[in-house]
Amino acid sequence: MQTIKEQQKQSTLDPSGFVLLSEFVPDVLQEIRYYTAYNFVGERIDGYEEPCAILTREAAAALKRASDECRFQGYRLKVFDAYRPARAVAHFVRWASDVSDERMKSVFYPDLDKRDLFEKGYISEKSGHSRGSAVDLTLLSEETGEAVDMGGEFDFLGGISHPDYRGITEEQYENRMLLRRIMTRNGFQPIDCEWWHFYLSDEPYPDTYFDFPVSSAYLKEYAAR
Repeated sequence: MQTIKEQQKQSTLDPSGFVLLSEFVPDVLQEIRYYTAYNFVGERIDGYEEPCAILTREAAAALKRASDECRFQGYRLKVFDAYRPARAVAHFVRWASDVSDERMKSVFYPDLDKRDLFEKGYISEKSGHSRGSAVDLTLLSEETGEAVDMGGEFDFLGGISHPDYRGITEEQYENRMLLRRIMTRNGFQPIDCEWWHFYLSDEPYPDTYFDFPVSSAYLKEYAAR
């Protein structure tokens, strides 16, 4: 018989309430940064076994509505990250604790002392992404295929990433607000420090931090059991 701890661990490895975003919302483009070395850590992050976005079924349904609205307005969504395993968050914590590792400082946090990452809230021991209903994304122009200018890059650790930062052009600020309006009209909520981050208001697993890998193969294998 499994112990309570073993049962809890097993539940975090159960992806049965999740879907592959590419199958659920094929209009959304994907650039899964944590599968690559181009992120603030400088290496592929633990748990990212495939460059695919995974979300809870409820979050994916809401994102489909947002995607449809984007297409109607002449844009497309591009996702940088969605579900994030707890083991990936643990990787971030280990990296943040090693103040000597500053491989990507010049790109992602040039004005920030790495020792302040926890205090300023850029790194924490848990992430809403691990609950499966949060997504990092931006807009692309349908006409040109180019990213809409948001006045700052995804995952830049600094004040310029705050959605209400006004040290950018009016057009860049309005682009951020356009993304926010589209997402909030379709059931998502923003946060105050990242213009790209939104989470489902009525998320289905508000207290569960999942740890299965980012892998389409894993989802298919689990479903076949």
